[in-house]
Amino acid sequence: MLVSVLSKFSACIGGLALCISLQAQVYTPTPANLEARKTFQDNKYGLFIHWGLSSMLGDGEWVMNNRNIKVEDYKRLLPAFYPAQFDADKWVQTAKNAGMKYIVFITRHHDGFSNWDTKQSDWKITNTPFKRDVLKELAAACKKEGIKLGLYYSTLDWYRDDYPHETGRTGQGTGRTGKGNYASYLQFMKNQLTELLTNYGEIMSIWFDGHWDQTNPEGAHDRSSRIDWRYEEIYGLIHSLQPQCMIGNNHHLTPLPGEDFQMFERDLPGENKSGLSFQEASQEVPLETCETINGAWGYNITDRKYKTVSQVIQLLVGAAGRNANLLLNVGPMPNGQIQPEFTDTLAAAGKWLEKYGETIYGTRGGPIAPQPWGVSTQKGRKIYLHVFKQPYGNMILLPGFKEKVKQVQVFINRQPVKFKQQAEGLILQTEGILFDSADEVIEIELR
Repeated sequence: MLVSVLSKFSACIGGLALCISLQAQVYTPTPANLEARKTFQDNKYGLFIHWGLSSMLGDGEWVMNNRNIKVEDYKRLLPAFYPAQFDADKWVQTAKNAGMKYIVFITRHHDGFSNWDTKQSDWKITNTPFKRDVLKELAAACKKEGIKLGLYYSTLDWYRDDYPHETGRTGQGTGRTGKGNYASYLQFMKNQLTELLTNYGEIMSIWFDGHWDQTNPEGAHDRSSRIDWRYEEIYGLIHSLQPQCMIGNNHHLTPLPGEDFQMFERDLPGENKSGLSFQEASQEVPLETCETINGAWGYNITDRKYKTVSQVIQLLVGAAGRNANLLLNVGPMPNGQIQPEFTDTLAAAGKWLEKYGETIYGTRGGPIAPQPWGVSTQKGRKIYLHVFKQPYGNMILLPGFKEKVKQVQVFINRQPVKFKQQAEGLILQTEGILFDSADEVIEIELR
């Protein structure tokens, strides 16, 4: 009888614990957070900056893993790192000239190196001969220019012994033995995140990456994690320190409780060209595509796969037409400069935005699904058709279009476009329109 009572009592306690755990997962964003999401969607375009100690080797930010560099050898980079040409104002001006409204900066990548004056580790930029807190300078420059600042933070670590490296998919060649200690590592991350959200002003977002290290590869039937990350604690801490701060996690899954936006790595929502994006696009939170301007995230001295200005424009527009932001990456050189191949292309795309920004900023994905000719965006009673190439037969059919149309015209020169509304939808006649740009925009004004 006693055993039976104890069993029932244990079951009750277990059920209560489960109930408390589930309640802890419930997340209600604050009004400030909801407003931040709206601003994020309105801003549409950001600069991703992958940079740190790894740039010295000129082989991308994964060099420590890819070359199986031991921790004791990788440490030798610390006393040699001196980015003499680093200028936070120039970085921010590059973003501003490109028409970007926010920056997401790598505070700590998978090699564990911290790009700020953290008190939680000696493995940091202020222990190099450079000594400066680059994040402090970047935060000040962003504030001065009205650019929002988000912070990338790796949950994966190839350097620390307490990260659960023995169950990870990567970092197996960096010389660590034994078992990790996630309780210790979790506290370390909490302490660092507290610094980031306390000492550097208002932070737009925390951009997490590394969850996938503890799962089966993307596309596998079972993507469950081999460790309990205890995100409810991490996310709760962030939202308690800065309620408006948005949280995203590059786990390549459906958003988890507590997350405020969903990202797609090297893919537009609804596509899976990278083999990383098997997840469905969320209807509940904002979306963001992150992509590189060449082939690598971090500085790679031999990578010359530069995107053209037209490709950058069409990537941005393609994201906007799918109701997503674009976070476009640069990997500055070890001297701290962003290479001219990047800045020139970004500036040229920025010139296009000076003319066509009205059709991108503040819009949402339009009523027409992506088509072979392009995409649509919408703001209020205006729909913008972004036409990437000459439509077949000098005609665009918008099937099922029922809204009454007031007028249709080419956006840039107000050239009238003939149209006809019938049962099949809206038909536009595009004869006489010069489709010689990266994106010809046709404006439909509704009654």
